[in-house]
Amino acid sequence: MPRLIAVLAVAAAYLSATEGCGSDNSSNQVVISAASSLEPAFDDYVDAAGIDAKMSFAGSDLLAAQIRQGVKPDVYAAAGTTLADQLYEEGLAGEPTVFATNQLVLAVPEDSPIDSLDELTRSGITIVVGDPTVPVGAYTREVLGKLPADQRNAIYDNVRSQEPDASSIAGKLTEGAVDAGFVYVTDVTASGGELKAIQLPAKLRPDIAYGAAVVAGAKNPDGARKFIHGLLSGEGGTALRKAGFGPPPG
Repeated sequence: MPRLIAVLAVAAAYLSATEGCGSDNSSNQVVISAASSLEPAFDDYVDAAGIDAKMSFAGSDLLAAQIRQGVKPDVYAAAGTTLADQLYEEGLAGEPTVFATNQLVLAVPEDSPIDSLDELTRSGITIVVGDPTVPVGAYTREVLGKLPADQRNAIYDNVRSQEPDASSIAGKLTEGAVDAGFVYVTDVTASGGELKAIQLPAKLRPDIAYGAAVVAGAKNPDGARKFIHGLLSGEGGTALRKAGFGPPPG
């Protein structure tokens, strides 16, 4: 029930954000549903490129659920490729384009003494992670799943909340509500120095690629395709690199 309420809340936010678009197809406006970790980069992109855009940011799973319920943005951009691939297989979106990579890190407040993953097992440490249904939560569990069982269980014992997206995790950290959390390196960059990133050991790091697709039934499919193409070069690519994203693999 809580997840359904969250999905409905995101759908309501989407409808509010896009209200006024109506069926006026003379507009070049592009409606975008994107993972919360993309917000700073996408804001910079549309400003630099002069794109008329209506954007809604939330957890990738909630946005995918919204599309499955019949909401039709022009672009769906996820913090991963699984959900975009699923929408494609279900006939709800076009074939996804992988447009960026990211890196999962352990994040702590800038003045924290924590400097390694090992310290998360200590008694009294409080940790926040992503919900298992969202990419950042799935990536976190992939990392923890590679640890010895006693270390993994000790870390899970210190988890105090599971959040619906990466920006919510970063928010808990900047508020001082918890000691540590797993987010993307781009979330640390976006914190403006309030957070610091602790790199995970290379053998634990998951491969993280972001995918975007034109949603089936989009009102502005041409604008959607141009928006996605712009993520690979020009203003979009520049904005992504500035925000800390890496280029797509290959």
